[in-house]
Amino acid sequence: MAFSESDIPDQSGRTAVVTGANSGIDWETARALAAKGARVIVACRSEEKGREAERSIRTAAPAADVRFEPLDLGSLASVRAFADKLGAAESRLDLLVNNAGVMMPPYGKTADGFELQLGTNHLGHFALTGLLLPRILAAPKARVVSVSSLAHFPGRIDFADLQSERSYNPSRAYGQSKLANLLFMRELQRRFESARAGALAAAAHPGSTRTELQRHSGLLNAFVAVISQQPPEGALPSLYAATAPDVRGGEYFGPSRWFGMLGAPGRARSSPASRDAAVAKQLWDVSEKLTGVRFAI
Repeated sequence: MAFSESDIPDQSGRTAVVTGANSGIDWETARALAAKGARVIVACRSEEKGREAERSIRTAAPAADVRFEPLDLGSLASVRAFADKLGAAESRLDLLVNNAGVMMPPYGKTADGFELQLGTNHLGHFALTGLLLPRILAAPKARVVSVSSLAHFPGRIDFADLQSERSYNPSRAYGQSKLANLLFMRELQRRFESARAGALAAAAHPGSTRTELQRHSGLLNAFVAVISQQPPEGALPSLYAATAPDVRGGEYFGPSRWFGMLGAPGRARSSPASRDAAVAKQLWDVSEKLTGVRFAI
């Protein structure tokens, strides 16, 4: 599958939200969509970084229609405020790229008391998607793209200690959150199909891409220093999932060479655990209870 930024179809008339779009593959995703004509909302926690991302995207693509809106995925109040503001301003949402995340930090909790990685990477995006769902369903061919990771392979959903309160291991908690991204995507797609909605859910991973995300892991930083690609390449799987005409609901994309670490995007393997429909349904039910957000499908 040879796919580069030049292959992205015209996005004129589409509205996109990209979470965490102040740096790395998130910024590259927002920039590329804006350069192809989409109206892009840069959704991130830091106003300073968000405004700078907005300015730098306009510098890279002078005709870009881009704006920053504050969003802290570690705060359900912030997620609700963002969704309320977008719902009042936009009649539809064509593309939601759930990209923001944290990776292997010291143990911490979100504003709502969730383990930081599960709360930010999964529960924040779960709530955001549910609250934006009316605008997503209002678009004729909307897409929701969840950004996972190769780290989902060793992941498992530990319902007995979902918030890592008994025992915290940074890499284990990260793997759980990235597995949750894929389980969420597949249950969301099942619900889209059951409701006969025009929207689809897909997922992507960036392989081994050099970004700020690895800053908490010395070992991973050392690996990425040797084998990695740059953020423009790392963003291509997300952009493929978001825009390519042959994408089907429930599919997963990533780099196609070096065991999924490098290269042009292609359809990616995922773990058997990521395809467990019963666990996906259980995680969905737990996520609704924890966030208080119920989906209208």
